[in-house]
Amino acid sequence: MSELDQLRQEAEQLTDQIGDARKACADATLSQITNTDPVGRVQTRTRRTLRGHLAKIYAMHWGTDSRLLVSASQDDRYRLWRHHLCPVGHRDWPADDHIPRTHRGHHEPFTRSGHQTVSGACDTSAKLWDVREGVCRQTFTGHEPDINAICFFPNRNAFATGSDDATCRLFDLHADQELRTYSHDNIICRITSVSFSKSGRLLLAGYDDFNCNVWDALKADGAGVLAGHDNHVSCLGVTDDGMAVATGSWDSFLKIWN
Repeated sequence: MSELDQLRQEAEQLTDQIGDARKACADATLSQITNTDPVGRVQTRTRRTLRGHLAKIYAMHWGTDSRLLVSASQDDRYRLWRHHLCPVGHRDWPADDHIPRTHRGHHEPFTRSGHQTVSGACDTSAKLWDVREGVCRQTFTGHEPDINAICFFPNRNAFATGSDDATCRLFDLHADQELRTYSHDNIICRITSVSFSKSGRLLLAGYDDFNCNVWDALKADGAGVLAGHDNHVSCLGVTDDGMAVATGSWDSFLKIWN
């Protein structure tokens, strides 16, 4: 056996030991410590459909005022939308106008929380980074293929991921391990985006089957489906005030739900 093979075997053994140590610390499940009734079915409907992009939408983000949102599309335009009680309007810029089109690396996608960043990547792992020192503090495993989406829980002590394996997973920073898996036998397509409700009780996930599924974050039960797009749901976001959800799709439309 070569020295490289020996080192690889030693690394695998250490990984197994870390996994066993994590399991030994898991003295209770999320179901056992949450004495809460299921959230039930969430009734939502489309409030507005935002039209203007001419190609696939691949990113969107709400402003902190919960009235403005920005979207990016393969039509090489960034659009700023105004939504709420006032009429919908937009402003757009060319994609090369002082805004980089993409940023590649393990930190795509990423979410920041103070001095911490959590990231997911095609190596199937999620990592917690200290941005002040530029070092990885924790590594979380559980997914089998690529991680496509990631977001912090509202209290910043946990985060959710979405993957090509058709599952969302909830990881806790203090427990240093996975707490929940969100999946269904009838859902076999990849997940493109994830976001929590303001309270954290609901987890929303965008899928390649044109739907956005709503999960009870505590019980891991399906709580609803946002159906209305005609192509992959590529991005989604919940407003800071928790009153609306926006989904973006390859059908070139944004939809506002509540």
